[in-house]
Amino acid sequence: MVRDGIHYALGLFAVAVVVGWLASPAWAALPLLLAAFFLWFFRDPEREIPGEAGLIVSPADGKVTDVSTIEWGGAPRKRISIFLNVFDVHVNRSPIAGVIASSEYRRGKFGNAMGAISSEQNEQNIVTVNGEGQTLVFKQIAGLLARRVVFTKKIGDPVARGERIGLMKFSSRMDVIMEPTVALRVKVGDRVRGGSTVLADFQPAAPEAVGAGSSELRENGKA
Repeated sequence: MVRDGIHYALGLFAVAVVVGWLASPAWAALPLLLAAFFLWFFRDPEREIPGEAGLIVSPADGKVTDVSTIEWGGAPRKRISIFLNVFDVHVNRSPIAGVIASSEYRRGKFGNAMGAISSEQNEQNIVTVNGEGQTLVFKQIAGLLARRVVFTKKIGDPVARGERIGLMKFSSRMDVIMEPTVALRVKVGDRVRGGSTVLADFQPAAPEAVGAGSSELRENGKA
């Protein structure tokens, strides 16, 4: 259970008590139902994290809405977009093991997270992770209902594959931007689970190539 759910639920329980005392117990049903919804929404189930080398796991629960090649940092990259509806678990996890190289929060719009332009125009947090022989970027993107994204790590923090790194409140979108050589394991329409579903696998590059790729993304990650 994420702490936010407990905070919301306690507030609504208090409202239910006051409403039931001032009006009637029947009127307390709505805040009690909302309290139960928040406790359910902010659930945080344990996941079995794949241990095989070279795997990229999903950072979020949801549905794959786009698989495409984009330009990132002046070079082609593969991108997987995952849409989270209000019924999905909203705790986010690291796709790979490594170190947080950068984290940039960008203010923006709160448009439909399923729209193509939401990846650029919506409010979002952009995180770069270096590790396991590659550099990977993921975006926590706000949507119509998701007015806040939470990232709990700092630059320089080590993360394990599948480790909890934050959450997105209510519906939202997660983009995963990977090296062009990865072999994809999912397609549009697939349902994925954060930390346990494998999105792609890769062959670790030579140390010299990894260093060059990491420098390029750090220099151009704002593109």
